[in-house]
Amino acid sequence: MRARRTKASDYSLQLREKQKMRRIYGVLEAQFRRYFREALKRRGVTGSELLILLERRLDNVIYRMGFAPSRAAARQLINHAHLNVNDHPIDVPSYLVKPGDKISVRDASRKLTYFKELAADKDAPPTPTWLSADRATLTGVVNALPKREDIDVQLKEQLVVEYYSR
Repeated sequence: MRARRTKASDYSLQLREKQKMRRIYGVLEAQFRRYFREALKRRGVTGSELLILLERRLDNVIYRMGFAPSRAAARQLINHAHLNVNDHPIDVPSYLVKPGDKISVRDASRKLTYFKELAADKDAPPTPTWLSADRATLTGVVNALPKREDIDVQLKEQLVVEYYSR
């Protein structure tokens, strides 16, 4: 006979998965709750919609394009206004990109050593199919919205949904 998990252990697993998701994307609790509420309103599976919203954040997109070594570094590049979205400077890491958005490094920032080395580096990490990036010109385009299959993060988003559904 299989042992039944207790409610406390279920809660513990759910909490751990939620905290893991928050840490991966670098989102604080209040903002994470807002993303969850937004995911609830959308059609589709709530957990997948939550992950898609988090993937669409500008700091995550910059990281996925290979313009930054981590999401925290991408956040710093955005906060310091080194990037444009559709030729407009954006300094909000939580900005949600849309299909067709063009992301580029500002002309003034291209002179910085970091971006010169980035453009010269030929070992680019693989870019997800929903994005395209050109490190030589320091530009990228959002081709489409991500799908759950495109998100390679090992998370059990259903546990997060269960956590907030208590």
